[in-house]
Amino acid sequence: EVQLVESGGGLVQAGGSLRLSCAASGFTFDDYVIGWFRQAPGKEREGVSCFNIREQGTYYTDSVKGRFTISSDNAKNTVYLQMNSLKPEDTAVYYCATVDCAPGSPYAIRVLGGYWGQGTQVTVSS
Repeated sequence: EVQLVESGGGLVQAGGSLRLSCAASGFTFDDYVIGWFRQAPGKEREGVSCFNIREQGTYYTDSVKGRFTISSDNAKNTVYLQMNSLKPEDTAVYYCATVDCAPGSPYAIRVLGGYWGQGTQVTVSS
């Protein structure tokens, strides 16, 4: 059974840091790429970041470039999103999902396979 479990969200002051984790089971990173999305109240879901291992390409949405870093530990089948210099506008529910990650393409990141984590709340206070 494919499963994605996120952790690491919480409440932090502006300028602070959090590290989100997405532990995958039931498949390996040879089968799927894991990416991060977020959805703030009243806003559309937004693709935040992904890393295409085969093509060595990384995508970040413009608003997080220079502040967020995606990484993975293949031995643990876990993907991380290190979030630094957090801003109130980063407040959202963050989800990991299996994706098609093509940083050089018009879509850059899109859902593939239909597997999602349960989401983890990130709240940044001003």
